Amino acid sequence: MEKFRTVRGVHDLLPHDLDKHMKVINSALEISDKFNYSQIEIPIFEFSKVFTKPLGESSDIVTKENYIFKDRSNDELMLRPEGTSGVVRAFLNSGLVQDIPQRFSYYGPMFRYERPQKGRLRQFKQFGVECLGLSSSMADIEVIHLGNEFLNKLNILEKIKLKINTLGDFESRKNYRNALKSYLKDYQSTLSKESLIRFSINPLRILDSKNEEDQKIIKNAPSIIEYLNKESKTRFKNICKGLDHLKIEYEIDKNLVRGLDYYCHTAFEFTTNELGSQGTVLAGGRYDGLSKMLGGSDVPGVGWAAGIERLALLVQTELVNKTDVVLIGQTENFNYLLLPIMNKLIQQGIKTEIIYSGNLSKKFRRANKIRASYAIILGEEEIQKKLLKFKDLTSGSEELIDLQQAIKKIII
Repeated sequence: MEKFRTVRGVHDLLPHDLDKHMKVINSALEISDKFNYSQIEIPIFEFSKVFTKPLGESSDIVTKENYIFKDRSNDELMLRPEGTSGVVRAFLNSGLVQDIPQRFSYYGPMFRYERPQKGRLRQFKQFGVECLGLSSSMADIEVIHLGNEFLNKLNILEKIKLKINTLGDFESRKNYRNALKSYLKDYQSTLSKESLIRFSINPLRILDSKNEEDQKIIKNAPSIIEYLNKESKTRFKNICKGLDHLKIEYEIDKNLVRGLDYYCHTAFEFTTNELGSQGTVLAGGRYDGLSKMLGGSDVPGVGWAAGIERLALLVQTELVNKTDVVLIGQTENFNYLLLPIMNKLIQQGIKTEIIYSGNLSKKFRRANKIRASYAIILGEEEIQKKLLKFKDLTSGSEELIDLQQAIKKIII
């Protein structure tokens, strides 16, 4: 008989792994709430243009990493490869432009068709925050601060390094793009095939290349800092000043860029050396051009997204799945009588399991396996006396008491 398996690039999450994921998500929700970010939920799929228009026809996500399909109405849809475009689309659709700033947090699965490896899946989860409507550099500092506090709450900050850079405004970016293209022109014969395509469409994306030969070339490429106008230089200095005031350590990385046209000014990444090549665990930046690209008015934005799978690999946690009490009938005939007892225990917030089958020896082995603290046993004697046998599974002591007395002993 055929044995079915998961599709390549997707994973089941069993309790231990899911527990780590939930620790990451709950920590992110708690910290973002303290920064006054409200949680929203956006669809898993959208009209494909929500992503293809801002991402550009040349981006990897559009050219080879997407999951695009047509529905019965022949509309072209895409499983979301990232969350920012959907959040901005929701912001515009909801008419919130007149009520800015808006601060959002979100999490959920994203989808990209790429080679699966450690920390990189075809269905993966991200947590993200977006701050819309604030052009001030203070908003950039705020979202970086939020990300730093989130990683600190996970107790992994000592494993993480913050890298920051600026893309400047659109004028600075254009000047730098021309200078970079002029520099790379002499290396066209040695650039990778992928970077040659990027050279004519979007040369800034060559700075993202992981190809060894490309990295040797871009090592001596001009820095965007040299092409910033006065306003952009002042803005970047202010962001560094804000991080200094918060005592957040950072490194300026001249090759840290965002190749998409709607990005400007701040770009940042929190990275680690403990996950091999998949070292970026949280990345973000300013995207003032996205709202207009999606058909809305010109609303500035800044935010970040964090990879939940990658963070879960760094989080040290042990699944605590102890059961408070098990209910045991001396025979299966008593199982129905255990149901109202279970109901009352659950209503008191007590974690309870009825062990339905097996002899008493097997039932106690099951109780030990699920690390139960107490057992309530029901048999003929207990029914006649209208009491329950209450057993402490740690000390081995037992006594006949009523249900209310048992509840008091369990919840102390």
